[in-house]
Order: sequence, then C-alpha cells, then structure tokens
Amino acid sequence: MAEDIQTIKANPQPSGNVCLLDQSDRDGMDFLVTSPLMLSPTDLNMEEKSKEEQQNGGNSIDVPPPYSMATSAGNSKTPPMGTKTILKNVLVVSVGFMFLFTSFQSLSNLQSTLNKEEGLGTGGLSIVYGALVVSCMLFPSFVIAHLGCKWTVALSMLCYIVYMAFNFYAVWGTIIPASIIVGLGAATLWSAKCAYLTQIAVWYAKLTGATEDDVINRFFGFFFMIFQTSQIWGNLISSTVFAVTPGNTTEDLELCGANFDPTAPVANNSNLDRPDDTKVYTLCGIYVGCAVMAFIIIATLLDKITLDKKQQGGDGKISPELFLSTFKHWWGSTPQKLLTFLTIYSGIEQAFITGDYTKSYISCAIGIWNVGYVMICYGVVDAICSFAFGRLVQFVGHAPFFLLAFLLHGGTQIALFLWQPNPDNEILFYVFAAMWGMGDAVIQTQINALYGYLFTNNTEAAFSNYRLWESLGFIMAFAWSGFLVTKVKLGLCFGFLTVGMIFYTITEILERRKKKGDFHLNENKKTPL
Repeated sequence: MAEDIQTIKANPQPSGNVCLLDQSDRDGMDFLVTSPLMLSPTDLNMEEKSKEEQQNGGNSIDVPPPYSMATSAGNSKTPPMGTKTILKNVLVVSVGFMFLFTSFQSLSNLQSTLNKEEGLGTGGLSIVYGALVVSCMLFPSFVIAHLGCKWTVALSMLCYIVYMAFNFYAVWGTIIPASIIVGLGAATLWSAKCAYLTQIAVWYAKLTGATEDDVINRFFGFFFMIFQTSQIWGNLISSTVFAVTPGNTTEDLELCGANFDPTAPVANNSNLDRPDDTKVYTLCGIYVGCAVMAFIIIATLLDKITLDKKQQGGDGKISPELFLSTFKHWWGSTPQKLLTFLTIYSGIEQAFITGDYTKSYISCAIGIWNVGYVMICYGVVDAICSFAFGRLVQFVGHAPFFLLAFLLHGGTQIALFLWQPNPDNEILFYVFAAMWGMGDAVIQTQINALYGYLFTNNTEAAFSNYRLWESLGFIMAFAWSGFLVTKVKLGLCFGFLTVGMIFYTITEILERRKKKGDFHLNENKKTPL
C-alpha cells in the first residue's frame, strides 16, 4: 500500500498554475497529454500477475484496488459505492479545491507587492517550496496511511488557512512558520487527492465496464476543468477589492520593467504603495472565508474511504527510501542529468511570472488593482493551450513543442528586457502574459510527458526528481526576487532556458539513437541463421 501511495505521489497531478499548483498540481495535468503518463498508478505488475495466474491454474486473478472500504460481506473486490455517489465525490473534491485555490493562488500572485518589505512575500514563497521538497519525500505515505484520504485532504487544507490568516499580520515571525506549514501540507494534500480520485475511478470503471485509464483521465479532466477556474475567481476578487486607484503618479515609470530594482526607494510611484489596511484585511478575510468553505465542503460532503490494510504492504512509517532513490536515480541516469536544467527552469519561469512580472511590470506601471485582470488572461491562455497542445502532441511529437516554448519564452524575455512599460500601452501587459502562459503550457505538459516516456521503469524516483528540481527553481527565483534587478532575473531566466533546451536536444538525439539501435537489434534477432 505504501508503494501504491508513493507511486501516486510521484506522479500526482500543478499546475496549472503556479502556486501550489506545485509539481503535484502540474503532474495532474497529464490528463491533457497523450503519453505514457496516462498509465494508472494502480496498474498491475504483469510479471507478478502472470505468476499468480500460473499458480491458479491459468485463471485470471482480479487484484483489488490499493484503497478500499470494508464491505459488510468483507469482499473488497466489490465497489463499496454506486456510480452516482462516485460522481458526487468527484464534484465535491473539484469544488473544494476550487474554493481553496481561489484564495491561495491569487494571494500568492500578490505577495511580491503586498509584502514587499525586505522581500518578505517572495521569501515566504521560497520557504514554501523548500518545505514542499522535504514533505514530498517523507510524509504523504505516512499521513495517508494513518488518516485516510478524506481527512488528509481536509486537514491539509487547514495548513493553507493558517498561511492566509497569517497574512493579516505579515512579518517574518508569522510568514516563516506559516510558509513551512503550508509547504508541508501541500504534498499531503495533492497526494491524497490523487489517491482518492484514482481509487474511485477504479471503482467506477469496474461498475461501468470502462477501462481504468479512460475513467481516471476523465475524472482528472473534470477536476482540472473546475480547478482552473480558481485563477479567474481569485484574481477577479483581488482586482475588485483594489479597484479604486490611489491617485498614481508616473514620474518614476522609467524605473519599472527591466530596470526595476526591488531594493531601491519608490517614493515617486504610488502604484507600488501597499493598499490601505482596510482593503488588505477585506481581501484576506474573503480569501480565508473561501478556504474555510473548502474545508467545510470536504469535511461534510466527501465520503470517506479507508485503507485496505491487507493491501497496504507496509506499516505506514516515515521512510527516507524515496529520498535516497531520488538521488540514486539522478546519479545513474544520463537523461535525468540532462533534463535537470530544463526542470529547474520550469520552476524559475513560474516564479518569475508570479513574483516579478506582477510587481516589476504590472503593479509598477499600471497598479496592483490590475494584477488580477492580467493574471486571469495568463491563466485562461495557459489552460486552453495545455488542452490543445496535449491533443496535438500525438501527431507531431515533443520536439516541435519544445521549440515553440523556446521561441515564445525566449522572445518574450528579450521583449521584456527591451520594453519600457507604459500605461498608454496597457494591451501589451496582457499580450506578454498570454505569450508566457502559452509557453508555460508547453513547458509543464511536455516535460511531464517526457518524464513519463523516458522513465517508465522508474517513474517514482523520476517524478521525485521532477519535484525536487522544479521546486529548487521556485526556491532560487523567489529567493533572488527581492534583491536582484529585473534585467538580471531575465538574463538568468534566458540562461536556464537556453542551457535547458540544449540539453533537451541532446536527450532527444540520444533517445532516437537508442530507439534506432533497438530496432536494428530486433531485426537481427528475426533474421534466421
């Protein structure tokens, strides 16, 4: 059972977008990608199944799913809930996460402006991802085994509520512990959610006669359809609350954009002034209310499923095994080493659009009240392109999309380096956000697909590497966000993008040569002596 949970944890679903849509979220976008990532985490080990069939006289063995409810008859093979109940639970999980991330994602988008003193906001986000790395590798299996999926999700949501509540009084003494708490809770939240949806999808497939993979993909597809709307509602709330402009001045607009220095005084640009406390408290109150509503929805409406101890295969103890296997896989895999820079870039670019573009360009030039509107554009384009590119990849392969991502993000970074933001050209703020969202859609979906394709024999350690290096990208970008001039950050982004794409190209060449070699080897085996 512990292995099943870890497999789900290694290939969970974000996100979408940025926060926390951590990698856990983004892996769930795999429903958009036609790739080996489509494989269900409950797929059977075919070799072991074959042995069992031989011992059973050649008869097929039906293996029960890794999570189940005890039925009155004690038969764990019978799905314990009907199709309507299963569909109700899919809706409950989806709506619950929508309410939670309506708050969290939008508040994260505002951290670089609301809590800009001493880099407090972005520093806190950096700590979130540091805690997330540790939590991903140690805690989800342990927590799920002892609390079950439902209460793991519900109690993990409380971690997010703590973080948002501490933003009422944002100082280092409150933000640091709150960031650690939400980082630890994020891994268990997404792992338990993925385990829950996967299990009820297996039951639904058994009840309806559909394939497990098809139902799992449909359930995750519906989940993300609902979840992605959180970008719209959360950013709409923030822009509405901050709607009244505070008589902004434009004397220092030349210091916005690539020239923005987070350590320099901004006395002549009131666009960067923190909104008055009344508005900040109103916004935080709305967000906390949404998060509390998410907890209530999960706690009261979601049906509980308990772990089948016979299928658990472990004692639910905290183990460093995944942590060690992650680095062992990295050391022994050439493709994994080559993909490290591109994976780090996937974290850096998400952190840049969240922490730097929102402050250096949007807030500085057109005011914090426009952050929400621009980020809605980013989120909608990201979601639409993720869906479209995921469908098209089966026809053209990965390489053309990675080239597209390089052109989109590379071109946008050069444009942002040269562009002087001005309120008279407000449409450009949306255009650049849309281009970044389009490139992010490629980066997230295609890297996930590539990992699933290259490392089918060791997906758990491979996706642990994904989370590790992407989280490192988040940590680095949020850490330097409060100290470096934006043009330097753009240079670092472009450097990681270029090096990452070069190493990806090498990986693609090596893989094609390997395929070609395997093809010739198989042909030689067919040739009679």
